[in-house]
Order: sequence, then C-alpha cells, then structure tokens
Amino acid sequence: MICVKDILEGKGGKIYSISPSATVFEALQMMSEKEIGALVVMENSKVVGIMSERDYARKVILLGKTSRETSVKEVMSTTLFSVKPEAKVEDVMVLMTGKHVRHLPVFEKDKFVGIISIGDVVKSIISDKNFLINQLSEYIAGKYY
Repeated sequence: MICVKDILEGKGGKIYSISPSATVFEALQMMSEKEIGALVVMENSKVVGIMSERDYARKVILLGKTSRETSVKEVMSTTLFSVKPEAKVEDVMVLMTGKHVRHLPVFEKDKFVGIISIGDVVKSIISDKNFLINQLSEYIAGKYY
C-alpha cells in the first residue's frame, strides 16, 4: 500500500515556497521556472497558505487585477487541508476529491515536510495498479508457481 511518504521520496524532497508579501508575478515566475502548479506560502517558517495557478486565474485575471501589483497574500488559499506522511494514497484521493483541492501540505507532527498534488496521487495509484496487473499477468501466464 502506497503512502504519502512514498510520493514525497519520489519527488526528491524539494519544497518551493514564497512569502505572502511577494507579488503574484513573482510567484508565477517561480512556478514557471520550477515547472510546478503551486507554491507553499510561508511566513516566519510557518505555512500560511498555498498560491496556485487556479488562484491566479480566479482571483487575479477574472477580477481584472494585475499580477505585478497584487500580492500573494491577496489571492492565496488559506483554508488548508493537510495530511501526514503515513496517510494512505487512496485516503488522500478521497480527501482531495471530496474537498475539491488539488494540493495538500504534508505535516509530520507540527513540521511541514512537503506538498503533494492530485497529479502526484493519481500517478502513484496508476503505477501501483500497473504493478499489480503485471504481477497477476505473470502469475496467470505461469511464470510463478
């Protein structure tokens, strides 16, 4: 059974964050450079929100604001759901789809240790299912006795 810790290990442990006082433009530049869809917003080593491409589309573009004059604090999502590293991927999928969230911070006790996306979760579930299918196919074909 795959858990969140496995996903984080596969991602290499890199965490990208931004200050709430940064501009949306700066956040978008960082997301583009790192080829990611969201940034953790941190203030004094504490997670205070998440800034995503979706936040930009809905809270800047659609409202006629400009990314160079709008701060991350104005558009970041502050209602955060989180998971622990030992959470099972299937349970995380239920949480993400039920709460309509695409990114989840991961906390071990009170320490922020990473972030996972719906894409990370789907990819890990597909990989796990493909592994199981291959094992069953080999068993049926007689490769294991």
